[in-house]
Amino acid sequence: MQKQEVLFTHNIEKDLEKVLFRCTYDKLFLLTDESTLKFCAPIVQNFECLKNADIITIPTGDLNKNLQSMQIVWNALDEMKASRRSLMINLGGGMVTDLGGFAASTFKRGIPFVNIPTTLLAMVDASVGGKTGINFNGLKNEIGVFNTAESVIICPNFLKTLDTQNLLSGYAEMLKHGLISNVKHWAELLNFDWNKPDYKELLNLIEQSVLVKEKIVEEDPHEHGIRKALNFGHTIGHAFESWSMERNHPILHGYAVAFGLVCELYFSYIRLKFPQDKLQQTNLFIKEHYGTLGITCKQYDKLYELITHDKKNTNGVINFTLLSDIGDVHINQQADKKEIFEIFDFFQDAGF
Repeated sequence: MQKQEVLFTHNIEKDLEKVLFRCTYDKLFLLTDESTLKFCAPIVQNFECLKNADIITIPTGDLNKNLQSMQIVWNALDEMKASRRSLMINLGGGMVTDLGGFAASTFKRGIPFVNIPTTLLAMVDASVGGKTGINFNGLKNEIGVFNTAESVIICPNFLKTLDTQNLLSGYAEMLKHGLISNVKHWAELLNFDWNKPDYKELLNLIEQSVLVKEKIVEEDPHEHGIRKALNFGHTIGHAFESWSMERNHPILHGYAVAFGLVCELYFSYIRLKFPQDKLQQTNLFIKEHYGTLGITCKQYDKLYELITHDKKNTNGVINFTLLSDIGDVHINQQADKKEIFEIFDFFQDAGF
């Protein structure tokens, strides 16, 4: 998998023009969802370099990250005579970059694509690293491929279109990057003032976060080893997310990850003696900013069943990524049903 170009810019028109100039294509497509079309497309729609782009729009929300939306994209590409030399720009959050990347990777066995993430979550996670995919049979990202975008263009202008909840959703992935990297970055993240957000400071934290992910992905592009570090918080987090979708009350991905971090940090404390003070500081930040999920013992079996579908599992054995300290990552840590239920007990007892 080729190394991905990630551009940080305050002049998106100039940098997008440079990226498109380097690409050879016969047709240009711009994929959005309904929300992105309304709030973010106006930022780019008058760019000279996009004047001939055909717009494809899919329904908004992770519940629409499915085969039906994929078919909308494939049908549109087919009807508008896209060829293997066509280029698609995915303008949107993680749902758009994941689904758009997968659609581009499979149409005519693959056309090139560029990601312009418009949410904090997409900037630091979904658009970077080459993972593409859709949800299937109630499971997160069950179908997909590894394939990198030609370029990822990150511009903070889009962040001003987001509410605090969606900003915090992306921030959970950044918090994960802090936990798996170093104490300095983790502390900076915990000390960021969400009551008076400084977007210049936030962009600096975003750049650090992307560098953490890029370094790991470059070392292990197809998740055979250390890339599993990026799944910290996600084994249980994805189960929370899938459970919430089944109830038709979906929570944002980052909120599910934040709650997953609480659980997997506790398991790290029990299994690998992760420092208790850092566990408590992280949990306090998460409770203050993400609130509570409110599971009960009645949900344990269903959540456990969802965890058994996690893609890191092998031969029916559940594998976790855990930490013995900040930046000290241990992959392929096994857990049985009893241990997982004990984690859920802690989660409840801690008031989440």
